[in-house]
Amino acid sequence: MENFLQLENLKPYLLHVLSTECYDKYFIEKDFADVECGKAVLSKCLGFAIIAGSILVKIPQILKILNSKSAEGINIFSVLLDLAAITFNMSYSFVSKFPFSSWGDNTSLAAQTAIIAILVYYYGGSALKSIIFTVLYGGICYALMGGLTPIEYLWAAQCCNIPILLVGKLSQAYTNFKNKSTGQLSAATCFMLLAGSLARVFTSVQETGDNLVVLLYSVSSLANGIIASQILLYWNKKVPKQKKQATKTQQKGGKTKGKSKKVD
Repeated sequence: MENFLQLENLKPYLLHVLSTECYDKYFIEKDFADVECGKAVLSKCLGFAIIAGSILVKIPQILKILNSKSAEGINIFSVLLDLAAITFNMSYSFVSKFPFSSWGDNTSLAAQTAIIAILVYYYGGSALKSIIFTVLYGGICYALMGGLTPIEYLWAAQCCNIPILLVGKLSQAYTNFKNKSTGQLSAATCFMLLAGSLARVFTSVQETGDNLVVLLYSVSSLANGIIASQILLYWNKKVPKQKKQATKTQQKGGKTKGKSKKVD
């Protein structure tokens, strides 16, 4: 009886992870070999683990920018497209009332990506742009998630997420390829994003059944894999000096030659 009361006390908490059907399977029927319930529990636990881990995913990237006081090598276009993809997915999932465990990591990822964009603008020499961006992004989030945007529009935006995500990630990959370096990109952030997107493929299949969401995370895994491979390829290689420095050197050389000609 005492154990039964303890179990009843735990039931409200267990139902955050288990469906009512699976709760009955495990604790009433004592059927712990049910495959579908096992997959559902694994998906829930994995989903909450991803949410917990997402709080720290882009912190290494933010700290790297703050410590170096530079956003060198970070493609702002890529950052903004990545933020758009995360925000559209978050808004679509929120309005569609999908389980929080299937998309909750997008909340912290959106906030962290927005901070990175603010820092890129700030260290790029434009404090005004960073302020305008902050206000504008806050307004967009309210419009998307505050009931002002019809679900049909959010679904269309979610469809656009796949090309947006690809263009954003591949533009960063192109910047890395061109520089033969990953600049201020954080290896920890890149590999955590890859792990998270791979895990989300499984949790999306289990918890949403939405093929569009599954496809989005599959494409995200591919794109994150490309950037993660570049991290390994260009490990510890610095961004080459800017063309401006080369131009200044050429100008100095030109002036020296000019002076020598006058002497002659």
